[in-house]
Amino acid sequence: MQIWVDADACPNVIKEILFRAAERVKVRTTLVANQPLRTPPSLYIKSIQVQAGFDVADNRIVQELEAGDLVITADIPLAAEVIEKKGHALNPRGQFYTPENIRERLRVRNAMEEMRSSGVMTGGPPTLNQTDRQAFANQLDRFLTRHVKKES
Repeated sequence: MQIWVDADACPNVIKEILFRAAERVKVRTTLVANQPLRTPPSLYIKSIQVQAGFDVADNRIVQELEAGDLVITADIPLAAEVIEKKGHALNPRGQFYTPENIRERLRVRNAMEEMRSSGVMTGGPPTLNQTDRQAFANQLDRFLTRHVKKES
């Protein structure tokens, strides 16, 4: 099992939580982005820079992903592909995408996209706050604890 991070839009505070977790549980964590990334020196943390372009980083993650891997992303179409490949997807607000909720999330995302393209101003998501960061850290910790128990 490894962690993949859709790193272009991942908040730095979430990356820091992931870096600490990777060291603590010794799990390989790979950040994928179309720009250079700074990562701490570690045996468990690496970054992959892909070419700029629509969904290039997402496609690389899907290509490399194995069943059981965890992907950190706020990108709902990417999360749907991860679930389809039997991976796990967690967003930076600490919410897991699941086979049960992904279709509804895709439907809402597509409706919002349609509204934006027709000129309706929908605004973006609220700023990540301390509650979101804590929820993410808690969900990540629970996931890693369950995973470590499975491998023992």
